[in-house]
Amino acid sequence: MTATNQPAKWRTVRSGEFDIAVFESGDPTAETIVLVHGWPDTHHLWDRVVPLLTKRFHVVTYDTRGHGESTRTARTQDFRLEELAKDFYAVIDTVSPDRPVHVLAHDWGSVQVWEAVCEPAAETRVASFTSVSGPNLDHLAKWMRDRLARPTPRNVWQPFTQALSSAYTFFFMTPGLPRATFGVIGTERLWRGFVGLLNDTAPSNIELGPSFRRDMVDGLLIYRANIVQRMLAPRERRTEVPVQLIVAGRDIAVRPAGYDDEPKWTSRLWRRNVAAGHWVPFSHPELLATSAIELADALGGEPSPRALRRAEVGRARKAFEDQLVVITGGASGIGRETALAFARRGAEVVVSDLDVLGAKDTVELIAAEGGVGHAYSLDVSDANEVAEHADAVLAAHGVPDILINNAGIGQAGDFFDTPATEFDRVLRVNLGGVLNGCRTFGKAMADRGLGGHIVNLSSMAAYSPQRGFSAYATSKSAVFMFSDCLRAELAGSAISVHTICPGIVHTNIVANTRFSGLDAEDERRKQQRYDGLYRRRGYGPEKVAEQIVRAVERDRGIVPVTPEARVQYVVNRVAPGLVRFFAARVKLT
Repeated sequence: MTATNQPAKWRTVRSGEFDIAVFESGDPTAETIVLVHGWPDTHHLWDRVVPLLTKRFHVVTYDTRGHGESTRTARTQDFRLEELAKDFYAVIDTVSPDRPVHVLAHDWGSVQVWEAVCEPAAETRVASFTSVSGPNLDHLAKWMRDRLARPTPRNVWQPFTQALSSAYTFFFMTPGLPRATFGVIGTERLWRGFVGLLNDTAPSNIELGPSFRRDMVDGLLIYRANIVQRMLAPRERRTEVPVQLIVAGRDIAVRPAGYDDEPKWTSRLWRRNVAAGHWVPFSHPELLATSAIELADALGGEPSPRALRRAEVGRARKAFEDQLVVITGGASGIGRETALAFARRGAEVVVSDLDVLGAKDTVELIAAEGGVGHAYSLDVSDANEVAEHADAVLAAHGVPDILINNAGIGQAGDFFDTPATEFDRVLRVNLGGVLNGCRTFGKAMADRGLGGHIVNLSSMAAYSPQRGFSAYATSKSAVFMFSDCLRAELAGSAISVHTICPGIVHTNIVANTRFSGLDAEDERRKQQRYDGLYRRRGYGPEKVAEQIVRAVERDRGIVPVTPEARVQYVVNRVAPGLVRFFAARVKLT
């Protein structure tokens, strides 16, 4: 998304006895989007988001009463939600008197916009509302009461954890103490460090206004004006305005479960679960801008992009419908069957392989069953080629939701009979292909912030030392450990990493395995022999594909496939010395 930096035009809007400072950017003739901040921020909260919206919208931000350049007040009643909602309507009636506005709001800004959009006929003035980390307090109170009225362990636990997350509000509502505390420790440096730590973003991304220290103290009255009143006497509040929830999984203030009942009170609802902390505008400005634009465009008649379709609540869909799966080595075997398995469950599938004709055949099989697939030629061992492939796929189809690094080759033969070039070839394909896929597609998934799944094909050989398989087993063992490291690294991004370890599975990788140290005729006989043995084993690639689908559905990290792979996994963990003993004495090739 291209950012457009333009100086904001400033004016004031009168709301009762308050002057509201309003800042405008972009084309004033375009559709208007209004951005509303919460505590302890000002319109500067949106400094990294506004440039991403000005190409599409007339962008309006404003300082809510008691903050920034707007009129100050020390009266608690001035911070009641109904008063803040009046300010909101005063602003939009001024900046866009003839057309409904779109709204993007965060924290208490979102809470006050919830108040506004639940007013009668709000849908005539508000075209869409994207809510970030700020619930409707009436809805939240009703959600807690409903759960506690049916006291199952889950229904008790969820309100309890929400109460713990909200415990700080009781401190904020005490007279005098929070004002004195923040007056001493509420410095820009400490706040940037605190917010950056909780949101896994650099302190330099935390945009604070020049009046920050005063805003932090003065704005505390919003808690005292609203929390107890709404929690003790929640109202029935409904809206006809289309609502999009951006739900931060690591939000310290509002637990994700607190939004679960929103379909009861909204006519149209979208929900995007984001791997982020409370201050999403600082950590994920591109995600917020994209989400707001996609919703506005869709409501204006444009085709809904895949991510927005997936976010729509209440829409009937197959298990993986509106998801994009990218799979390497999809021309045959496990890759082809996995592509078919996901396509049957509704996924759109990108299939790549060095054998592009085989990849096209896979896509034709997908199409024959009513699915959607796209074929690409790809050598996964070439980092530059993978990077170019990723750029093409991202541009044409978007960021994948599931990445399956499946491409691989077989190799057998004693280490001293295996040329260095052959050993390196196995590593470049089996390990390098996984690294290249994760470095390109995986990074795009992490940057997007919506989570996902990465499936790496390892092998039972990864934890089965044996003679004659040093190159292959080394490459698969490296994939196993790399996946463990990547799993830990991406845990905060809500991207699950799945390590799939097939055992004896009949695919064409066996017939194509190179045997070092043999002439062509002996190699051919070995290939035929082991291909026959694997065929008689009777475990086909379609069974591995089902295990991969199940791993994604159940979020399983390490999946030994086939009975012998599961037994070997346990034995290697319990008695590794026994495994090494037999490896030194038994040769399978």
